[in-house]
Amino acid sequence: MPVLVVNVDHVATLRQARRGIEPEPVTAAYMAEMAGATGIIVHLREDRRHIQDRDVELIKQTCNTRLHLEMAATAEMQSIALKIEPEMVCLVPEKRQELTTEGGLDCIGREQELKEFLEPIHAKGIRASLFIDADPKQIQAAQATGAEFIEIHTGHYADAKEINARNKELEKILKGIALAKDIGLKVNLGHGLNYRNILNFKDVPGITEYSIGHAIMAKAIYVGLDRAVRDMAQLVRSFAD
Repeated sequence: MPVLVVNVDHVATLRQARRGIEPEPVTAAYMAEMAGATGIIVHLREDRRHIQDRDVELIKQTCNTRLHLEMAATAEMQSIALKIEPEMVCLVPEKRQELTTEGGLDCIGREQELKEFLEPIHAKGIRASLFIDADPKQIQAAQATGAEFIEIHTGHYADAKEINARNKELEKILKGIALAKDIGLKVNLGHGLNYRNILNFKDVPGITEYSIGHAIMAKAIYVGLDRAVRDMAQLVRSFAD
């Protein structure tokens, strides 16, 4: 069965707006786990705009499920991953000017570079994922890096305004899931998924995890974090694998 992993970056975004001490991402991670999350995701960006180093360290120390660390493929982040030892790292692209991650990592032509980057991470027993678009060439390149997982970027699908455009993006994702599964990769989905658009994946086999943050935190403003996570976890549990 697919599982839900909850991203708590937006809790840190709210805290950093005042450079204060609350809300606390560590508390949010604990509450998400208690409500049914099977893992916690944090993205430690190079500019530290939301999640801070201490957040990663504390969540790793207190996490009862597993910690997924999203990060750029840089020497600094590699060093942090080797020190913290999350259960999984997910390599993502970063642009300083972007509001949020705008697309997938370009793996084509970087297969050997990324493979060498991941070697010490794998040597620590840490699993690896690459956040990529649902492009067959990117999926095949990702496999060549030795990563066990890919996370298919669902943002283009989630952001599509017209039904035809949305269906076109959905079809790309479905084909990407099938290809990845055929070549031995495990597939996670993430970016822009919410309580409505996730339903199109209900009967899709081959999905390991759903990575969701913003939609859960947005709903939590109105109904509380416990209810928001429980509702999403219940949705995911109802999906076939």
